[in-house]
Amino acid sequence: MDPIQLFVPHFRIDETLEQIRECLEKGWTGMGYKTVEFEKEWMSYTGHSNALFLNSATAALHLAIESFQISESWSADSEVISTGLTFISTNHAILYCGLKPVFADIDKYGCMDPKSLLEKIGPKTKAVIFVGLGGSTGQLKKISEICKNRNLRLIIDAAHMSGTRFVDDKLSNYGDAICYSFQAVKNLPTADSGALSFRDDLISQIARKLSWLGISKDTYARANKGNYSWNYDVEYTGYKYNGNAVMAAMALVALKYLEDDNEVRRTNFDLYKSYVKEHDELSFVPIPDDCISSRHLVQILVKDREGLLNHLNADQIFPGVHYRDNTEYKMYIDSSGSRPVTQAFSNGVISLPNYIGLSPEAIRRVSSSVNSFYGK
Repeated sequence: MDPIQLFVPHFRIDETLEQIRECLEKGWTGMGYKTVEFEKEWMSYTGHSNALFLNSATAALHLAIESFQISESWSADSEVISTGLTFISTNHAILYCGLKPVFADIDKYGCMDPKSLLEKIGPKTKAVIFVGLGGSTGQLKKISEICKNRNLRLIIDAAHMSGTRFVDDKLSNYGDAICYSFQAVKNLPTADSGALSFRDDLISQIARKLSWLGISKDTYARANKGNYSWNYDVEYTGYKYNGNAVMAAMALVALKYLEDDNEVRRTNFDLYKSYVKEHDELSFVPIPDDCISSRHLVQILVKDREGLLNHLNADQIFPGVHYRDNTEYKMYIDSSGSRPVTQAFSNGVISLPNYIGLSPEAIRRVSSSVNSFYGK
């Protein structure tokens, strides 16, 4: 019996190698050339007015926060409201900037609860990070309205949201900054890269400089006008966060197939819904009616998670857990109040295998194993 993994990366190998070959033939594998091409294609696809191709979504989150911190002169005791049910990159990025993370509870979608957000806003609050868990928009529209009314910056952690949209609107119309992941098992896969877009083009320019060590003009921009200009200024203490042309070449191919691939993921979810029996001890994590999700994750909430995981593993099925509540880690211990929904998710959530190339037979096998554990 072949094992079924949580994720298996999927690449159009021949087409991707052709894109990479162009980089090698031109002798340009670093920042520029393909990175510029991808940024233009990403703007066209998403509707963003700017885009910055980076080496990871973690870098995007860090740059988003620091760009606002610089442009608006946030003090060192400023707070950013986030959630605990996320990968640690989300909250590490707050600490990178020397700011304090404050944790709101989540809702039934696994995303920030607007009511809890309102309870957590204080005089030191400067920004909110909304995490689109699994590709869900959750109650993003309500979160956005709260941020506008309270003059708070809204940063969307869209690591799972490449291709997510509203039924009646684009994701790009929400948030002051949106951070994407193109890591190997994400919906738009490369080896590792990401992207960052802002509502404000001027703040995007700050982030671009920060991503290249604070240098005023990158090497490609200086070399692309025929006469190489060696002279530049250094405006910030920046970072080496730029993406490279090889990763951008991979991303350009993946972007061509993103809509089709996301439709496969949605079909996979529909099959799971038809096979896995919901009951008092198992339910699917829902998405809002107005969300067309990327379906990066297919998540269930269960009782006796360890028992079910052991049962699935014995059947050579290896699901995942997204995520452990970050406040269970030593460095994020939070005593500011209970967050019961986050705790329930953290203790009971399982992500079922979902990837391009997962066969209907494999989905039936996973579903059958889940059902059998509960005697269904």
